[in-house]
Amino acid sequence: MKKINKLVMGAASFSFLLASNVALAQEFRGPVRIVVPFAPGGTSDILARYIAPELSDAIGQPVIVENKAGAGGNIGADFVAKADPNGHTLLLSDLTALLAAPSVLPSVAYDIENDLDPVTMVSYSPYVLGVSQRNEFESFDDLIEYSLENPGLLSVATSGVGANNHITTERLIQDQNVDWTVIAYRGGSDATRAVVSGESDMLLNGTTASLPFVLSGQMNALAVTGEERLEDLPDVPTFRELGLPGELDGTYQGILVTAGSPPELVERLQTELASILATNDIQTKIAEQGGQARPSSSPDELRTWMTEQKSELSDFIESAGIGQ
Repeated sequence: MKKINKLVMGAASFSFLLASNVALAQEFRGPVRIVVPFAPGGTSDILARYIAPELSDAIGQPVIVENKAGAGGNIGADFVAKADPNGHTLLLSDLTALLAAPSVLPSVAYDIENDLDPVTMVSYSPYVLGVSQRNEFESFDDLIEYSLENPGLLSVATSGVGANNHITTERLIQDQNVDWTVIAYRGGSDATRAVVSGESDMLLNGTTASLPFVLSGQMNALAVTGEERLEDLPDVPTFRELGLPGELDGTYQGILVTAGSPPELVERLQTELASILATNDIQTKIAEQGGQARPSSSPDELRTWMTEQKSELSDFIESAGIGQ
């Protein structure tokens, strides 16, 4: 009997040590960085600053947001791709910009499939087609009629070459057969400021970043993407109501980590972030900006989504000649 008890106690001790080792493997050992590859004030930056304090509380370590803007988000993405693969350096970005980069910028120095691992999708935000107050367009039809009569006269701001709003803009240009001058900025916030100041005539940008400027009267909204009209803009039609293509969608934001990071930490991140994005506080903050929290059920779910999107984007970018 004593021998059996010793065996049971030994097994219990081993199980306890194993559980302790697993718990330790999921612990963060110092500050975590969320790199935003765009200028402050854009959709990715706003979301990162919503999430950072909540993640810090969850993991018991400081979480710092760093902006590393440039090259349509690829400077920041490259930084994370080449960081120490210890799970402490995250990238929060417009996912389409990352997926489009290899097709738009052949010189990109990182491989999104091999150098970055998905953690979770964060949110979806419809786009607002916002126009400068210096233009007196009262509707989307007015904008298109003027554009056709005055080719090359209007300019449209984007977050950078290959950013999702750049690609969506190119889809709109093709569909409406208009001639707009496309200008790439260092992120959605810079592009929005250009329209608010009258430097550019219009832009498509996520509601998280652009809706406050519309509601404050600094920019006029002519249309929104998504399935239905926005609660805050009930008089602004959706692109679908206007008969525009379904591909004119919105911005999908997600979090990735340096490839090769410990799987236990990636799993912990996904679990904590899913919990954070499920809270009423975060969902309300994102909803107030016209977006929707959309955490992935697992990193693999996000990986599958990204693979499908990358193939579709590659085909359109090639046909449109973007970045060539």
